[in-house]
Amino acid sequence: MNCPKCDHLQDDSNTECVRCGLIFTKYRIRDRSEQFSHVIQKEDGYVQSFFRYLLYTKPRIEHLDFYGRIFVFVFLFIWSWWFVLSPIENNYAIKSFMHLVNLPFHEAGHVVFSPFGDFITSLGGSLGQVLMPLVCLCVLLIKTRDTFGASIALWWLGENFIDMAPYINDARALQLPLLGGNTGASAPYGFHDWQFILNESGLLEKDHLIASLSFSAGVVLMAISFIWGGLVLYRQSKAL
Repeated sequence: MNCPKCDHLQDDSNTECVRCGLIFTKYRIRDRSEQFSHVIQKEDGYVQSFFRYLLYTKPRIEHLDFYGRIFVFVFLFIWSWWFVLSPIENNYAIKSFMHLVNLPFHEAGHVVFSPFGDFITSLGGSLGQVLMPLVCLCVLLIKTRDTFGASIALWWLGENFIDMAPYINDARALQLPLLGGNTGASAPYGFHDWQFILNESGLLEKDHLIASLSFSAGVVLMAISFIWGGLVLYRQSKAL
């Protein structure tokens, strides 16, 4: 082997260089430490770049745009408490205005996913109402670079998970009024999406647990959206 310091050729069994006295084991430990430090610095760079990307702010912000965003932020923050504090059984989410916004995307999801069989068709309604805010988030974040708008799309995604929770929770009770005026109890099998989904997958007895998980996911996503949106607004306030 060659000494990494002086490049002198010597036997592989040597523990130190016969010319310069370099101790090979210490050199390897130091070399690995330097490599690890370089990787950590590189990863930190990626993390910093990621957060800079999420918190991007235009060099100049119009006052009217900024205060409009403040209004939207405060309004959604206050409104969100009704979603978060209302028990799933109260069905607040599906009584709210946002349910009317989500419903067309839910029904469109059934149509879009209908070529993939009955199970995916039923699941497609919930997929449709989740995918739409995700698409909006990606467009706003990547295409238009509207980071505040992307945070609102994330709030909408969280609200959709809360919106789905009462429907999932009703999979056994079948008491919720469905589109067309029926309830799950009076409608043909398969009309109630989540009764069909959970029954076919053997998870019908877990309907309350899955509803709670969906609700909790929505709460977490809403909280993240407010942290994200608040940081973006703080940065934008400095660009006024």
